[in-house]
Amino acid sequence: MIRRLDPETRSKIAAGEVVARPASVVVELVENALDADAETVEIEVDGDGTERIRVADDGRGMAESDAALAVERHATSKLSAADDLETVETLGFRGEALPSIAAAAARLELTTNDGGPRGTRVVVDGDERTTDGEREKTVSPAGRARGTTVEVTGLFSDRPARKKSLASPKAEFARVSAVVTRYALTRPDARFVLRHDGRETLATPGTGRFADALLAVYGRDAASHASTFDSSREVSAAGETATVEVDGALCHPEVTRSRRDHVHVSVNGRALADSRLRRAVADGYGTLLPDGREPVGVVRLRLPPAWVDHNVHPAKDEVGFRDADAVAEAVESSVRDALSTVDLRRSGEVAMDLDSSLAPVEAASVFDDLRVIGRFRDLYLLCEADDELLVVDQHAAHERINYERLREAVESAGIDAVSVDPPATVSLSPTDAALLDANRDLIEELGFRVAEFGDGGGNDTYRVEAVPAPLGRPFAPDALADVVADLAAGDDADPRDELLKDLACHPSIKAGDDLGDDEAARLVERLGSCETPYTCPHGRPTVLSIDEETFVRGFGRRSGRLG
Repeated sequence: MIRRLDPETRSKIAAGEVVARPASVVVELVENALDADAETVEIEVDGDGTERIRVADDGRGMAESDAALAVERHATSKLSAADDLETVETLGFRGEALPSIAAAAARLELTTNDGGPRGTRVVVDGDERTTDGEREKTVSPAGRARGTTVEVTGLFSDRPARKKSLASPKAEFARVSAVVTRYALTRPDARFVLRHDGRETLATPGTGRFADALLAVYGRDAASHASTFDSSREVSAAGETATVEVDGALCHPEVTRSRRDHVHVSVNGRALADSRLRRAVADGYGTLLPDGREPVGVVRLRLPPAWVDHNVHPAKDEVGFRDADAVAEAVESSVRDALSTVDLRRSGEVAMDLDSSLAPVEAASVFDDLRVIGRFRDLYLLCEADDELLVVDQHAAHERINYERLREAVESAGIDAVSVDPPATVSLSPTDAALLDANRDLIEELGFRVAEFGDGGGNDTYRVEAVPAPLGRPFAPDALADVVADLAAGDDADPRDELLKDLACHPSIKAGDDLGDDEAARLVERLGSCETPYTCPHGRPTVLSIDEETFVRGFGRRSGRLG
């Protein structure tokens, strides 16, 4: 039953009254649908979401009296007193969603039915005002099956500053898509459908199987290389012990992305973009991940409500824990143990391309006087330089060499593209597909030529007809996903430069590649001629120095001389 809250409780949930962008509306409405035990949630978005957002579900609807109260401020079915905030188990515990949305929109229409012979329609119209200046609310009978539909139109129509602060329509839809994708993966028991401007961009079956949800979002390759897990860990804080239950699905290390956005986590049912939990998942993979790559997976946590504070982030992207370190360790160890039982054997050839990238150069090298005297673990080159021992990371060094060669070539001649014959198909998540569409001109400027393919499998499939090929070295077609992920970061980095960094990495020498004496010497010499020889393109060091005094102190000598 919906009731008005007392003043004390109102003050504690005031942070939940912010509707920052269209994705905020979708979060609130989807969470309300899931709280109502919906088995199907359908989301429709027109334009950037300010034009129209419609969310329909088949969950428990409301009786007329509750529906009329639901659009009033400080009225909710999920709290009765301030103490309930400590143990709330629903997603939309802040309440306030519908009135906060209504206050930001030109019109909100709620149609609902709790299973009775007729439903109820409640309309809050910004153009109609009561005598005391409040928005007019009308309540009338309506035909609808069990469930609730909320349609929001004209979002921020009377807040021009807020509307101008939004990104492009396609970028705003990408945010909406990211929200829906998180819930579709962390709640595979519910069926989700997302439509943009009438076009279906995501559909999950709601079978309860992680593999089916992964198939709908990421395609067959990711779904077929994923393993489910289920574990529990005991954590303690301030003398109290609790059980953290962790389950989900982890894609094997051969399925990776360049950024951590594809680690989807939830806490007590709430899907989050929590950076600490995502990092804990990646840490659980440890050395299984290739250098500079991030995992794809779904990880859900459940722990006592009193151990979680959902009210620490206005956009509900993060939560607080009674002991955040203990929870992160529980996640990391659960992921690590899960992967230890999975067959992760992979095969593939490593492209060396030493002849071209280590060709002699006319520029002077700062390492002219270095002499390669050995190797360690087929990864580090040991070099003698006067009174120092220099240790060179051969992969990081080769990355730096390749990157500067590529950058020089692109600055003088641009990025060449080569045709892919026959064209390759690449599956993107709905969020990445929206980002690609929002940045198509830039993607093509980088050398990709991409056409929509579509396989009806619920994910967006594209036909890659051309790829960038600086210095005649083609990018792999599936690198399109990484380039889109770089654009999704939203920072000020030059996307062309990010592309070159990725391209420099893939063909570079890897750990375990055995270099001959001449190749090792050429690698060091060429590194020394680089503009920035001491870091790789991603900022990691290429060279470590150990001076003679370190050995003197370590061996207890008075000097470095014999005797």
